[in-house]
Amino acid sequence: MTRWTARTGLYFVLLFGAVNLFADFAYEGARSVGGPFLAGLGATGLIAGLVGGFGEFIGYGLRLVSGRWADRSRRYWLITILGYLVQMIAVPALALAGSWQAAAALMVMERMGKAIRNPPRNVMLSEAGETIGRGWAFGVNEALDQIGAFLGPMVVAAVYAARQDYASAFAWLAVPAGAVMLLVLTARFTFPHAAEITRDPKAVETKGYPRVFWWYAAASALVAFGFADYSLIAFHFAKDGVMPAVAVPVVYAFGMLAGGAGALLLGKLYDHAGLKVLVPVTIAGAFFAPLVFLGGYAYAVFGVMLWGLASGVHESVMSAAVADMIPAERRAGAYGVFTTVFGVAWFLGSAVEGALYDHSIVALVSVAMGAQLLAVVPLLMAVKKQAIQEVL
Repeated sequence: MTRWTARTGLYFVLLFGAVNLFADFAYEGARSVGGPFLAGLGATGLIAGLVGGFGEFIGYGLRLVSGRWADRSRRYWLITILGYLVQMIAVPALALAGSWQAAAALMVMERMGKAIRNPPRNVMLSEAGETIGRGWAFGVNEALDQIGAFLGPMVVAAVYAARQDYASAFAWLAVPAGAVMLLVLTARFTFPHAAEITRDPKAVETKGYPRVFWWYAAASALVAFGFADYSLIAFHFAKDGVMPAVAVPVVYAFGMLAGGAGALLLGKLYDHAGLKVLVPVTIAGAFFAPLVFLGGYAYAVFGVMLWGLASGVHESVMSAAVADMIPAERRAGAYGVFTTVFGVAWFLGSAVEGALYDHSIVALVSVAMGAQLLAVVPLLMAVKKQAIQEVL
């Protein structure tokens, strides 16, 4: 059994934070121009929405399989490394895509790689982070993620500005993709026993998950349904000329930076206050839709900041909250179940919003905003159940 100290736990969190910094550098750099890239290859708004939504559906739904695989096999490192490998191959390969169909397939492949590696990686992070606070551990990890998510789109924007060619920008992303694989292998050999998770036989025999888990899953599903993928947002910016093409990845980069700052702050607050910290963030995040789809340049930029903030906070707190609800030996499977619910909701929402975009942007905004505001109801129930669980 690995005995984590505050020092070794923080070191592991920071090392994986570096892994994810370069991973986000690569794949968020590519995603920042995914919408305009698809548009340039002849895709419609519906296709852009479906590609983004289906990618997220696979990216979250496949975690159900990889999570259960990790729990049963206990091969946390093997599955984690496999996932990073698949993801980091897909990103620079976009430079070779000559049709929207090929680009769509690689975008989905990238999401598949993330799906494979996230549940086992999060279990190891949750165990290492127990000594320093799981909210803080996942907040630090997410903040480093978002620094990469800031740098990647900025580099893509610079390459595109110089070359006026998305393929060249995608090719440059092979550099951070290679750094990811070197760092994750370094983590594997530095902490070979990180995957030795303490197992409680009674917890393994327990069937189902607690009610607080399902209330929180319902709230997150509603947030996901209303949370338009950036590929559709970027498609809108390009089609309606809301901002210059070179500004689209730059705005996305600053949205990711806002998400990182929010994750760091709210992750720390989560350790002290629990799920209630998500209530104001969820309400504020709902207003991204009218800002990005109905506003001009300045409003759209502010809307993307809100979008990025809500995304980063939900991602970090989600990982910490599920870890606090579920025993370690069942945690990878729980991550899989939770994120499958999240991914199905994201896919359905993206498909609906992509279809609505081609007919009525006002209807799109109403659906997106309404779903996220409605999420506050099950979220408050989860807050109540979490408080009762802590007392018991």
